[in-house]
Amino acid sequence: MAFNIEKIKEYAYPLVGAIYEVHSELGPGLNEYVYQEGLAMQLEEEGIPYEREKELTITYHGKLMNATYRLDFLCAGAIVIECKSVEKLMPDHRAQLFNYMRLVKAPIGILANFAPKSAVVERYFWNRETNEICDSNGNSLIFYRNPKQPGIYFNDNQD
Repeated sequence: MAFNIEKIKEYAYPLVGAIYEVHSELGPGLNEYVYQEGLAMQLEEEGIPYEREKELTITYHGKLMNATYRLDFLCAGAIVIECKSVEKLMPDHRAQLFNYMRLVKAPIGILANFAPKSAVVERYFWNRETNEICDSNGNSLIFYRNPKQPGIYFNDNQD
């Protein structure tokens, strides 16, 4: 099946709407966990299936590692939502989302920042055919690998 970003975007619309609804109700500047709880309540109201604080385990050479990650939300088994309440989204926030997307093989990732006066929502898409993360226009993003830290990192020059 060909990578169709427009079709994939359709799955993100109700989630983005839920994020904006939470921000509209609660306003800016609260703790990240308040927004997470509000988003969980909104997803429940809308009947959108989700797992909150989904624990991810990692294997190395076929052995389970003690290290784990926790996703803020995994919606419908395929969409990662990472919530922040920070002055500005940074490359490390995007890298965290991209790593989660890669680990759960999620085709959609949403990074939401609730701190500003208007919520900031960034949508990203994982193209399984090319193993690349794309922005909402379908443009592949440039990454670099840091040999001292495993994972995928956002190129700081992209901001």
